[in-house]
Amino acid sequence: MTTKTIILDTPIKRGDDTITTVSVRKPAAGELRGVSLTELLQMDVTALTKVLPRITTPSLTEQEVGRMDPADLLQLGTEVASFLLPNRMKQADFQPE
Repeated sequence: MTTKTIILDTPIKRGDDTITTVSVRKPAAGELRGVSLTELLQMDVTALTKVLPRITTPSLTEQEVGRMDPADLLQLGTEVASFLLPNRMKQADFQPE
């Protein structure tokens, strides 16, 4: 399964721990329940808040995602959106039909 590790610009405090990196993995179809794929591709904050806790390590809570630095949310959202694209669209020489 595809996984990307993101170094956070603003670490997340969780009790005595500090989270400085978050790994995000390609979601399975069931982990996308309750959200629109279009909203995820548009990096909608509400959609990301629902999906990121399901696909991150350490598993972020919805509250942590809601308090996240916007730059970090953008980094994670970009990875989620890229996971949803078909491989042929990820190729550098892709030309739409």
